[in-house]
Parts: sequence; structure tokens; C-alpha cells
Amino acid sequence: MRATLRWAHSDLRTHRGEALFIVLATAGIVASLLLATALFGYATNPWQRIFTQSRGAHVWLHTVGPADTARLSALDGVESVAGPYATESVTVSSRGTRATVELRATPSRPSVGRPLLTSGHWLDPRRPDGVVLENRLARALLAEPGDTLTLPGTTRALTVVGTADSAEPRYRPGEQPGLVWAPPSAVRDPGGRVIGLRLKDPGDTDYAVQRAVTVLGAGAVGEVSTWQQARAEAQGDNRLLGQVLGLFGLGALLAAGFAVHGAIATRIRGHLRDISVLKAIGFTPGQVVRIFLLQHVAYALLGAVAAALLTQALGAGVPGRLGDAVGVWQGLPGHTVSLLAVPVGAVLFIGAVTGLAAWRAGRVPPVPVPGGTGAPGGRLPGVARRALGLRLLGLRLPPALVLGSHKAFTRRPRTLATVGRLALPLLLIVVAMSAWTTIDRFHTSPERLGLPAALTVRADRGLSDTATRALLEHENGVRAVYPGVEVAALVPGQTATIALRGLGTHDDPYPYALAEGRPADGPDEAVAGQGLLDLLDVRVGDWVRMTVGDQPQILHIVGRSIEPENAGRVISTSLDTLRENDPRLAPTLYQLRLGPGADPHQVAAALATAGHGHLDVHTVTNPADGLSPLRAVIAGLICVLALIGLIELLTAIGGTVREGERDLLALKAIGLSPRQVTAITVTSTTCTAAAATATATALGLPLSHWLINTQGRTSGIGAGIATTPSPALLTLFITAAIAGAAALSTLPATRAAHHRSADTLSAVA
Repeated sequence: MRATLRWAHSDLRTHRGEALFIVLATAGIVASLLLATALFGYATNPWQRIFTQSRGAHVWLHTVGPADTARLSALDGVESVAGPYATESVTVSSRGTRATVELRATPSRPSVGRPLLTSGHWLDPRRPDGVVLENRLARALLAEPGDTLTLPGTTRALTVVGTADSAEPRYRPGEQPGLVWAPPSAVRDPGGRVIGLRLKDPGDTDYAVQRAVTVLGAGAVGEVSTWQQARAEAQGDNRLLGQVLGLFGLGALLAAGFAVHGAIATRIRGHLRDISVLKAIGFTPGQVVRIFLLQHVAYALLGAVAAALLTQALGAGVPGRLGDAVGVWQGLPGHTVSLLAVPVGAVLFIGAVTGLAAWRAGRVPPVPVPGGTGAPGGRLPGVARRALGLRLLGLRLPPALVLGSHKAFTRRPRTLATVGRLALPLLLIVVAMSAWTTIDRFHTSPERLGLPAALTVRADRGLSDTATRALLEHENGVRAVYPGVEVAALVPGQTATIALRGLGTHDDPYPYALAEGRPADGPDEAVAGQGLLDLLDVRVGDWVRMTVGDQPQILHIVGRSIEPENAGRVISTSLDTLRENDPRLAPTLYQLRLGPGADPHQVAAALATAGHGHLDVHTVTNPADGLSPLRAVIAGLICVLALIGLIELLTAIGGTVREGERDLLALKAIGLSPRQVTAITVTSTTCTAAAATATATALGLPLSHWLINTQGRTSGIGAGIATTPSPALLTLFITAAIAGAAALSTLPATRAAHHRSADTLSAVA
């Protein structure tokens, strides 16, 4: 044991840099996996906790007009019912912020879908104007208990008495109205009712919706929302962040395992004589294997423990969503198990890969087998043969270039393994750069990703359509105004509702971002999002039938649009097409395209002032806004991957220098100077790095497109959002990788070229 420790200590002194890189890389990988675990827990558990504690309803049905909702409680599979509650759609204002809300008449605190109070108290019959706000709505309005909400255009006012969490779909400005629980007396002009169904088996949700719509009648159902939709919306970008961290963390772990395997294999080839001596003095094969195994497991264990301690101690203090996720994750029941399992799993994987490489060391014979006297086997590859041919034709290529390229590609199996190990972290960096570029594209070119409009405007009854359009078109910075409507429509089978949208006219069509097919410019033509195509199991070219109230609507899908809203469950046509079915249809919203350089917030403020309280203006939500933390995550992952690539590159350089010592005397004997000998090693390393970079780029670009488009397809946005990094960025990446390899190999190659003859003879021996 003492000899083992002394040998390990000597090896550590010789390879300090490599040991440090392995520790840092392991720490970065384990930290990424722990953060991914935290984000997954943060994405799922808060909503699930609220749903469980509030006994949330699995289905919420919004009805219009009279409907016999009492029959719903007798449906098979329905455990209990919430409501029905009368509802009124109004606009409220607080501290200069406006929001569209649903006032829900709640005579008593519900037993199903029960709001979980976070501040204040529940409704008091002695306060007929008191209301309770859903938490997300309260944050948007900057409202808290004791504040007063005004209803623009009226003399009504409401007083906030509490805020509460709910498992229902959350408030989204311009898309989903906020939820306000109010006494029945505060709901003065009911426009419908809402009823919640809690099911015995959540898996029967679609069947329950179908039965409920059949009982009530399709014309009586205005909108349906399910617990799956609410959960997916609550998880939102947090789940995507967790997926990105998990994917890159596992990829980095695989790359690190290969890098460690390559480092040990290279070190074994360079220490054959030392290993033979160890066996000659009595070391068993198992002891030799344990030397390498324990040494690298110790490095990995040190990095994993450091990552776990740092994540546990400092993770909750990270600003933004990552810190919030770690804080919530630390309070979950499975936190301790995850905190132990992830580092242990990473160490075991690195240990398994190390064991495979160390097993070769145990097979080294006690007496070294003399190598052949000839040059290493393998024919001269085509690249080197052509280089020699060009030199014979009079181009006089430098000898270092020819010999270096020959040296890089002569041992083909070993070279391919080195190129593959180096290409893996570089490939993941290419994927990370593509993800970064795609996020930037959402910010810089939102119109190409389904967001041509920057503002959504809704007018109250005090402004006519003509007056509203005139007001909007005369505002500085507004480039185009598209009137439209958006209603909930029942899909065939009556199992869910989708968004039916009519925007623009035949003369001034709305500029949808199409990924497939053509624009909807003919009668009854429409474009649909990927989420709708998946929901209805249809494709471009099919006809679909839906129901709005008791009015059927049949449309021909001629294109697939990129739809970042409503999980892609949107079918869009022109306002004129919808008017053919209902000539009395009037615009309920206006989408505004702004001119170059116009600030959406300034234009929104100007329109709100010009509208004198009659306009409700919201900026269009960009999905990339929620992915801002992903940039910092990607930057950190690129650093970890670059560190792993550096380990593999240093391993390749060390192996090339060590193998070059055998040829040093011969090269000097034929007249090559130390500078030329150095150039041979640098050229060999550069060729290896160039091959790895070319492989990573060639495979990474299509892989990144497939991964990003697959994520877009599963989220409902649709494929077609992936963006290739700019040629300048790719050129910088390739140049940095190749130039970095050349620079790193210069110093060890120079030192090896200036070795004394005695040292060289000793190395060859």
C-alpha cells in the first residue's frame, strides 16, 4: 500500500494540471445535473402541491346562456363538483396597470378547487366589494390586501381583501384573463357560468369532457380547460431549462468519461516500463488496476463532493429562477436522495470507464515486449501521399507539414479514437451555440417565429371599430393594424377547446410565420399550429370541423404556422372568412406591428393615454423572455465542455510528444532542426484538432436542428424554429479550436525537441 501511494503521489506531481481539470470538469457536470434535478422538481411540485391541497378540479367548463349543470354531478366518474358560479368579464386597473379578469361569484369557500390563501383573508359578507385575487394576477397589478381596484369606464371599485394560489390556468396578459373571487353581489352583469369537475380517475379526462359537453349541449359550452393544460402551463420554461441542463449534463458526463478513458490509456502506453517494473517487484494485476482506478475515482469524488456542497450551500442564493428552483427543491421530500444519488452516479460512471482503461494496465507483462524497429504500421494515408506528390511536383511543401500530417493519421484506430473523444465535447458546444442563436433570434426577429405583432389592443364599448382603428393608425410608431377576433371552439369529439383566430382581411392579410404549406388566402382556408395538428391528428391539406357555440365552422388547413401561444392549439384564418359564417362579427382585438426602432412600452403608454381609458394595451409575450436564464446556463455548460475538450487535447498532445521521442534521433540525423521537429508535433496535433472540429461541426449542426425542432414540435410551437450559428461565429469557433490546439502543443513539443541525446536514448529504451 505504501508503494502504491508513493507511485500515485509521484504521478499526481507529474500530471497536476490534468488532475485539476478532471476535478473541475466533474464538479461542473455534477452541478449541472443537480440544477437540472432542481428545475424538474421546481417545475412539477409547486403546481402539484397546490392541486393536491386545494382538491383541484380536473375539468373546468365555461358555459354561455342557460345550461342544466346539475346533471353533471351524476355523470359516471365524477367524484364531486365545484359550482356552478356566475362569471363576469371586466377590466380592472391598479397603480396604472390594467388587466382583463373573470369575476367569479363565490358565495362560500369552495371544497373543490379551494383557493389557498397566501395573504389577507377570505371573502367577508360584510364587505360586498371585497375580492380575492389569484397570486399571479396580484403580482401583475402590484396589488395587495387593502388596495382598491377600479373598473375603467364605470364608477365601480373593488377592494382587495386577500390573495390566493390556484391550480387553474394562470393569468397571461392579453391571452388568459385573471381570476378574481368575488361575492355574488359584486358580479352585476353575469355573462356565463363556470363549473369544475373533480374526477375519480384523472386518466378519464377526455371521456369526461365529451360526456359533459353532450349533456350540456355543444352550444352551451364556451370553453373547456383541463388539469393537463394547467400543469403544462405552470411547468412552462422551468421544465425546458431542466431538460437542457440534463441533456448537456449527461452529454458532458459521457464526454468526461471518454476523456478519462483516453487519458489513462495514453498514460499506460507511456508507462509500460514503469508498470512492468511494478509487476517485477511483486505487484499483482489487481493492484496495478487499483492504482489507476483509485486515483481517478478520488479526483471524481473530490469534484462531485465539491459540486454537491456548493449547490446545497450557495444554490438558493443564485439570483433568478435557478435560485428559486434550488430553494424549492431543498424543501421537497426527495431532496436528500437526489443530492446523494446524482454525485454517486457520476462517480460510479467515471469509475466504470476508468476501470475499463485500467484493466489494460493489469495485462502488461512483467517483461516489456520489444517493439518493432520499423516505423509504425499502416500505409501512408491519401492526404500525406498527395502532399508528398505535390512536393515532388515542385511545390516544395515543408517537411514538417508532410511528416506531421503523416504522423497524425498513420495509426488509424488510435487516431479515430482520439478524434472521436475530442469531437464529442466540441459537438455539444456546437449544439449549445445553436441553442443560444435560436434564443437570440426570438428576440431580434420575432416576426420569423410567429410573433409579427408587438402589441395587442382591446377596446371597450365606448369606442367603435372605426374610431379604434383611426386612433391606432395615427399613433407614431404603428406600422400596421390588424383587426381580429379570438374565440374558443370545440374540437370534433368534443373533448377539448382550441383557439379559433381571425386576424387581418383578404386585402390586408396577417403575416403569419409559415413553416409548411402556403398562406390562407382563399375561401375557408386557414393555417394551424403544430399543437392543433397533433391534437386532431390531422396534417396540412385536411379539412377540419369545429363548433363555436352552436355554430359549426369548417376550414381547410393549407399551412402550418409557428404558434408560440396556447401550446400551438390555434387555427387561424382571416376575419373576412369568419364573417362569411357570421356577418355580424365585429373585431374584439387589434394586433399592432410597429416600425423599426419603435419601443413597444412607449407606444403602449401613448395609446393608453390617447384612448382616455377605453383601450386595454398589452405587449405581446415573447417565449424567449422566460428563457433568459438559459443563456447563463449555456455559457456555463460551454465552459465545462471546453474544459473536457482541454483534458482530451492535453492527453493527445502528451501521447504525440511521448511517441515522437523514439523518432527524435532519426529526425535530427537527417538534418532537421529542433524548430522543424517541433513543427512536426504541432502539425500532428493541429491536424487531429482540425479533424475533430470538422467532425463536430458537420454532425453538431444537423443534430442541434433536430433537437431544437423536436423540442418545438413537442411543445406545440412546431418545427422550423432552429437557427444555425452565423458563419462568423462558426469560423471563430473553428479557428479558436485549431489555433488553441497548436498553441497548447508548442511548449511541450519544443521541450521534447531540445532533449539531450542521452534522455532520448533512455526514453526509447
